[in-house]
Amino acid sequence: CPTAADLRPANGTRLCAQLYTDNSPYYDQCCAGDVLMVPPGSDVPYMPRGWSGRTSSLVVGTRCELTVWSGKAKKGKSRRFGA
Repeated sequence: CPTAADLRPANGTRLCAQLYTDNSPYYDQCCAGDVLMVPPGSDVPYMPRGWSGRTSSLVVGTRCELTVWSGKAKKGKSRRFGA
């Protein structure tokens, strides 16, 4: 997985988080599959099409916090992730 400080795509724009669809009990095989990039300041009450229930790994950038909810439209239990 990339480190929190590594969340910068090729064009240099900072990202707050990257979510991945594939995970593994072996660390070197984590953070694989499809990638959803979360830019700073994002407020997304619904996951993009095809992403609901698929995230298995994530990395949160420095000076960022990612809050996720168990239900759609920011309902249900929430959990916060940081770098």
